[in-house]
Amino acid sequence: MTNEEIIREFSALPSEAKREVVDFIAFLRERYNKKSEIEKAQNIADESFVGMWKDREDLQDGAVFVRELRQNEWGK
Repeated sequence: MTNEEIIREFSALPSEAKREVVDFIAFLRERYNKKSEIEKAQNIADESFVGMWKDREDLQDGAVFVRELRQNEWGK
């Protein structure tokens, strides 16, 4: 469908339908802007919180720490 055809079809719609089309376009713009923001997000390894507890001796094995924490807190 060409731009001219889209405009012609849009122009032929009743006012309420035109508002729905405009709302849908705004929805799609917001949805895909969010998606592109996620795609642009930095690699998690580059985040400032990664490695913040690297010098703690009680957290040498994160998996073991979490497993014990879950066991103590929730019995799982």
